[in-house]
Amino acid sequence: MVTLAAPLAWVLAEASAASETVNGSGPQGLPLERVSGADKAVARLKALRPEITVEHVLPTPIPGIYALEVPGGVFHVTEDGNYLIQGKLFQLGDSEIIDLTDAARMPRRKALMDSVPLDDMVVFAPSGPTKAVLNVFTDVDCGFCQKFHQEVPQLNAMGIEVRYLAWPRGGMGTEGYSKLVTAWCSDDPHTAITKLKAREQLPAVSCPNPVAEQFELGVKLGISGTPSIIFGDGRIFPGYRPADVLAEIVGI
Repeated sequence: MVTLAAPLAWVLAEASAASETVNGSGPQGLPLERVSGADKAVARLKALRPEITVEHVLPTPIPGIYALEVPGGVFHVTEDGNYLIQGKLFQLGDSEIIDLTDAARMPRRKALMDSVPLDDMVVFAPSGPTKAVLNVFTDVDCGFCQKFHQEVPQLNAMGIEVRYLAWPRGGMGTEGYSKLVTAWCSDDPHTAITKLKAREQLPAVSCPNPVAEQFELGVKLGISGTPSIIFGDGRIFPGYRPADVLAEIVGI
């Protein structure tokens, strides 16, 4: 019997627990990309761990190496299906280290974000023209989420629209989850989320809401904490960034 190293075993367990049966399609109905040469490796992984869903196959700059997206993480496999490597692939550039795995995942990440109905998000829009959009997975009890929210007016003044998606850090059924449901179900979600992030108490309310769906989307996108910011082109930045830094990133 082969014993997996703890991190790899955890990712495999996450992939098994979070996966759904996919017949030629990935999450949100996106097609499972077929990359020539990767079929043997995918088939071998499925033979060894049939409970794992390979959501997406991506080529890499290294001949014979492919990236496999599974719920909870990314694997790299050799074309012959004999070797599996956990984690991302980086390139040592002339002046920086380039995350090739993240760059390859950007188009699909953008497609997933574009599939989220705007009405399901709490949107803080500029009063004037919108120059850029930030999709932000947030939790009302997160200290850095609260700090970020204090800078939303500054972002709006620069023409940056903030679109909040719910991501309770403690998971489903927690107090944080209930607070996010309250925010989304309030008559005025903008005021509710602002008060909750100021640590004010609000009466709990409930309604049909997208909180669970957005939490699951965040998991699929690899989000593990808040705030997590996804830019319009699919780039993802975990953690807090000051408003002026975000403006520089989006070219404002």
